[in-house]
Amino acid sequence: MASEPVARAVAEEVGRWGSMKQTGVSLRYMMEFGSRPTERNLLLSAQFLQKELPIRIARRALELDSLPFGLSSKPAILKVILGDWCVNKVRDWYLDSFRDIRYFPEVRTRNDELAFTQMIKMIKVRHNNVVPTMALGVQQLKKDQFRTRKIPTGFDEIHEFLDRFYMSRIGIRMLIGQHVALHDPDPEPGVIGLINTELSPIQVAQAASEDARSICLREYGSAPDINIYGDPTFTFPYVSSHLHLMLFELVKNSLRAVQERYMNSDKDVPPVRIIVADGAEDVTIKVSDEGGGIPRSGLPRIFTYLYSTAKNPPEIDGPSEGVTMAGYGYGLPISRLYARYFGGDLQIISMEGYGRKTRPILEDKQD
Repeated sequence: MASEPVARAVAEEVGRWGSMKQTGVSLRYMMEFGSRPTERNLLLSAQFLQKELPIRIARRALELDSLPFGLSSKPAILKVILGDWCVNKVRDWYLDSFRDIRYFPEVRTRNDELAFTQMIKMIKVRHNNVVPTMALGVQQLKKDQFRTRKIPTGFDEIHEFLDRFYMSRIGIRMLIGQHVALHDPDPEPGVIGLINTELSPIQVAQAASEDARSICLREYGSAPDINIYGDPTFTFPYVSSHLHLMLFELVKNSLRAVQERYMNSDKDVPPVRIIVADGAEDVTIKVSDEGGGIPRSGLPRIFTYLYSTAKNPPEIDGPSEGVTMAGYGYGLPISRLYARYFGGDLQIISMEGYGRKTRPILEDKQD
């Protein structure tokens, strides 16, 4: 355990770095810079991250010290996954990562860069459980505060905090993941780090649909069909894992809605439809279903972390059985953050009694 003077010095340094301005990095820049992963460019990338990551990490550590509405005291944040975890532990992950980068010798040589890369890989692994930790804490908060199914005044603060927190996390993991991936000695054609310069949204939609449908089959014993429409030859530059996450969540939601609406019906089960459209500036992917839609009263809440359409979300202390069809209410808000990270957005149109249309709109300008 760090001595009090050391802890005070670290806290002061975190405060100083957390007040610095972070640098935005566009998809286009990452593609152009990463297209030449020479030793010099990898060295420059590591030197940039050695200055940039402490700023972003320090900001999150500072925010974790001021969680709204007593979120830090929720039992789920005190006990998550395995063992006794608490929000102080989550903050400690960020403080440990901050110290690791700040105390790492200045990156000057190829060997320095390789050692730095291994270190930030470990940082990325260290933070793998941050999302489930916070999600379970919010679930407990919902149990305490949402007996009436209404959002109390002031709960926007929690949503805004989580939006900032998770958007920053996406950015940190993207920067680390991109740098690490540029070390791949045998990258796939058209792939620059984490970015596929010729990504087929049709292929990603097919893969995400298969994954979502397999979960539906596991939970219900059957699953609606999924029809995908669009130009199979169309490609655009994007991060495959980001698009897969978005489409997987949206298709999963639609499958569950249709399955639960028609599971006891003699009517033919309508398919979920995915349409990919390439516009002059944007790529729009529409996921539509006939699952009954979302009640008008629920529409203002669908993008909050404090709302889920699941009737019986997973229990905090229950056994983990992998991905389920519905759970903590994180799918839509997190998917929207991924869409917005590179300048896109996520829209939902609901017709109660019929179904809904969900549209990730992704920028195709690479800015």
